[in-house]
Amino acid sequence: MRQLQTGLRARVLAGALAALCAAGAYAQAQTHDDSTVDKAVAAKQAGEVRQGGPGRWDREDMSRQARLRTLQKEIGAAYEEAKNACHKGSSGGRSACLKEARANYEQEMKNAPAQLDAAPEGSVQSTVQTSTPASR
Repeated sequence: MRQLQTGLRARVLAGALAALCAAGAYAQAQTHDDSTVDKAVAAKQAGEVRQGGPGRWDREDMSRQARLRTLQKEIGAAYEEAKNACHKGSSGGRSACLKEARANYEQEMKNAPAQLDAAPEGSVQSTVQTSTPASR
């Protein structure tokens, strides 16, 4: 009987620990919002959305070169957001954060042509995961 209680207690503890880890991962995933977007960029985006968005949102990039340019713009925008997040973080980890953001940017730019080759025609799936010392 005592062994059964110990096993049950261990399972309950393991379940509670798993739920706590899942809740922590969910909370961390929710920490990224538009607060890292520059105010001027956010204002421009809001204006575009009010106007129905730019035409490129409705038109698919047909050529490989056009798709590559779009992907490079997206990588650049992600890099700018990562830099803004680094500047909003603590000054102690800012240098390392900026270095990591730059390394991620360079790696993504290097992998962009291969990412296009691996994607179905007209779509690119990004696998970038950016983290900053403030969000860890």
